[in-house]
Amino acid sequence: MPLSELAGKPAPASLLADIPALLNAYSALAPDPADPLQRVGFGTSGHRGSSLDRTFNEAHILAITQAVCEYRASAGIRGPLYIGADTHALSAPALETALRVLATHGVQVRRSKDGDFTPTPLVSFAILEHNKQAGAELADGIVITPSHNPPRDGGFKYNPPSGGPADTDVTGGVQRRANELLEAGMADLQVKCLEDALAHAEEWDFITPYVSALPEIIDMDAIRAAGIHIGVDPLGGSSLPVWQKIQQMYGLNLEIVNEVVDPAFAFMSVDHDGKIRMDCSSPYAMAGLLAHKYRFDVAIGNDPDADRHGIVTADGLMNPNHYLAVCIDYLFQHRPSWPEGAGVGKTLVSSSLIDKVAARLGRRLLEVPVGFKYFVEGLHDGTLGFGGEESAGASFLRRDGSAWSTDKDGLILGLLAAEMTAVTGQTPSQRFGALSAEFGVSAYSRADAPATREQKASLSKLSPEQVKATVLAGDPITARLTRAPGNDQPIGGLKVTTDSAWFAARPSGTEDIYKIYAESWKGEAHLQAVMQEAQQVVTDALAGGS
Repeated sequence: MPLSELAGKPAPASLLADIPALLNAYSALAPDPADPLQRVGFGTSGHRGSSLDRTFNEAHILAITQAVCEYRASAGIRGPLYIGADTHALSAPALETALRVLATHGVQVRRSKDGDFTPTPLVSFAILEHNKQAGAELADGIVITPSHNPPRDGGFKYNPPSGGPADTDVTGGVQRRANELLEAGMADLQVKCLEDALAHAEEWDFITPYVSALPEIIDMDAIRAAGIHIGVDPLGGSSLPVWQKIQQMYGLNLEIVNEVVDPAFAFMSVDHDGKIRMDCSSPYAMAGLLAHKYRFDVAIGNDPDADRHGIVTADGLMNPNHYLAVCIDYLFQHRPSWPEGAGVGKTLVSSSLIDKVAARLGRRLLEVPVGFKYFVEGLHDGTLGFGGEESAGASFLRRDGSAWSTDKDGLILGLLAAEMTAVTGQTPSQRFGALSAEFGVSAYSRADAPATREQKASLSKLSPEQVKATVLAGDPITARLTRAPGNDQPIGGLKVTTDSAWFAARPSGTEDIYKIYAESWKGEAHLQAVMQEAQQVVTDALAGGS
């Protein structure tokens, strides 16, 4: 994809979302359930869309929340439901809609105190803390966020009592029921008024318990004693009050470089494709924080719901794959109370550097399809010490080996960068340099290729036998995978490996493209050859299966 001429530059007024139009369309426009694009669809991270496209409107949230209420009743979930929302414009009306439905069903709801925005990891933390209590009725949660997506988008995620993203058996049922309600016009759906819904919900302090418990997962004393100078950019998101509380409670040498909260995100620099996107793993979106890179020992960016992290040192913004490998290398050598059998979780599009680090540490590697839901069970029961995605989302165990959050937590990943700098005297990028000296340096890339809806459907259902290629970029193919080796779950696409490279292809859930991820240990030129041949391998496989 060509780089936009606006990439990394301040967003011009012409790119800003029309917030009043978004809010008006939320209730004024209704989806057409006969249009597949306007139906409820849970991808790897919940339902997402925009009110202007009739893909995230009041009808969607009424239907999804009703379906969640029916699911939790059938599953016997009778404890509190913790609900949070981020700073996207559509999150506020969607929160109000959800509260009205939940109150109608008599669900015990806990919402943020004083109307604070609530990051994803704090909801996960609250669910797990409640469910640790002996004899307590099980709690679950909802987070209203489209993560790092552009300002015009909204999103809705459901977290069951395990605390992390719901598995496909749950979201599939919720999706089916929500679409049934849309098709029926929701004629029988009666909901309480907002005033009654707000009175019904209990105000809850999500922030203080989470921040108070941070020494159980991060060596806060080491960070403070070393005087690590930390910069933080919440990117206009829900992590702002959390970082303020961290600074207040622990007296760290921490500076928040941007405290603006604006639903248009007008302060952002433009991402690679000319859109405003709060992607803390993108050097273009993170240009504002990168301008301060020499001022801090480490600097941290979070997306609006704080489930992702971006780590900046004097060397620049770290590649998420590189940082995941550094975290794994550090944690498994500095957490002596972790279970000996605790393994390393990675998605199959993450760097194979992680494989090399896990092997050297003598830790079991669990390679799963894209989606953090595949790490929930392992993080919950301690069989995984760490789970991470190449898209800069990860979580890990407390220092005593118990669960912290089973959803992605960009706050602890940021603080971990400060801890390892304090404990080792090396920044995360310097520690990556040491890993590179040990294992070599790979070339990694991601690109998009055009695909029709029919081609995307075929790609998601490929079998290994449809892949006839035997060589990739000059090397013999060693595996053709359509199911993940770690848990035998469908990839929803294809992964092809050689001894020195791999590529994976997955269809987009929202655009007429498929995504190609690739890595080579033979350098950039070889990577480009892998990327080019990957498209031909996919094309031939699709043609052979038609």
